[in-house]
Amino acid sequence: MIEANQGNVSETARQLGISMQTLSNWNNKAKTGTLAGTKQYSPDLNALLEENKKLKQQLKTAEMEREFLKKAAAYFAKESQ
Repeated sequence: MIEANQGNVSETARQLGISMQTLSNWNNKAKTGTLAGTKQYSPDLNALLEENKKLKQQLKTAEMEREFLKKAAAYFAKESQ
């Protein structure tokens, strides 16, 4: 929101109804990743989080495919008897 006001912390603080010092502190902590609840991590951690997300999606797909193949194998085994 500060960026929307061209970096004007005092105007943003006034719009939010909070003190300029509080907003400035929050902004500084968010930029350094020390504000609780922010998701600003190191680039290495971000890369790991993205890779983890992709791997979870791949695992879910593989599990669904495996279940389908198990059901198909059971169906064809039953049909060939």
